[in-house]
Amino acid sequence: MSVQFIDFSRQNEVIKPEVDAGWAAVIAKSAFIMGPQVKVFEEEFARYCGVKYALGVNSGTDALYLALSALGIGPGDEVVLPTHTFIATALCVSYTGAAVKFVDVEEVTYNIDPVELARVVTKKTKAIIPVHLYGQMANMDEIKAIADKNGIAILEDACQAHGARYKGVRSGAVGNAGCFSFYPTKGLGGWGDGGAVITNDDKIKHMVEMLRDYGRIDRYCHKMKGFNSRLDTMQAVVLSAKLKHLDEWNRMRQAIAAVYAVELARIGVAVPKTAPDRDHVYQTYAIRVKDRAKVMEGLKAKGIPSLIHYPIPIHLQEAYKDAGYKAGDFPVSEKIAAEILSLPLFPHMTADQVKEVVGALKESL
Repeated sequence: MSVQFIDFSRQNEVIKPEVDAGWAAVIAKSAFIMGPQVKVFEEEFARYCGVKYALGVNSGTDALYLALSALGIGPGDEVVLPTHTFIATALCVSYTGAAVKFVDVEEVTYNIDPVELARVVTKKTKAIIPVHLYGQMANMDEIKAIADKNGIAILEDACQAHGARYKGVRSGAVGNAGCFSFYPTKGLGGWGDGGAVITNDDKIKHMVEMLRDYGRIDRYCHKMKGFNSRLDTMQAVVLSAKLKHLDEWNRMRQAIAAVYAVELARIGVAVPKTAPDRDHVYQTYAIRVKDRAKVMEGLKAKGIPSLIHYPIPIHLQEAYKDAGYKAGDFPVSEKIAAEILSLPLFPHMTADQVKEVVGALKESL
């Protein structure tokens, strides 16, 4: 049986009629850039997240960068983030000219460790970026307590946690702002690149609005040096169509993850753990295994794809050697990076496909 790591075909079938009609409307009016469908999606996504504003941009990386810029982050500032994440989280800080300060993660949730966070905060720290990794939100109460005590902004990297909740609050809605990626593999993914910044803060909203569109307040009136980072109208149509199904598709992910958890626990595999005060939307189903390379070879031999998210912590990436960190500085992240392994999981994955993955993994182990 063929098992893909991610298969969009069933999702595409579900939304295709609505997307076809929406795209036809865009084409009829030639409203390809910042057409009315962008505003519609922004309003829908803001309501879904439980915030006042959502601003569409061209990627999750730009969402993070523009939000940091809107917060006034720049040279001389420090921004704290976990080292176990995708490099885009750190790059957006570097783009502003601020210094990246890494911190270790919790071994159970893989998210930023509030205890370690409290130890690294200094007077130069102007923002914290908790990454809601793999689909589960970080410990926002403890993070917020640290931020409030020190007058530090919180920018949530929710690029892997569309629809996840912490104590009933959606991802991205706890901090000063939240950032999302709509890369195709995300829980809410477009048919191309895209991203969004959400916030309840009027100032951040107005700053991101200007920054994403050349810094202008009118067609040829530019208040600041901005960027070309707008969400395409065609992508807004796709995202509006998918948003209607996001909660349902997340529940389907959770059901598949529940089967994985039961079956894999029986053979001693370290499966994802969900903290009791939040939920997990399983953007990525990441297990941990010893001798990962051999396990991956065994899965491949059985026709089962697997990936590693992420094999090298950012503090050990050559791109960040100037940050001055070394192996051993963040032992939990380094341990996780050596063992983490992502299995196929997507909403319309069949029971037979799940069984196939479980069987192949058992044999590989």
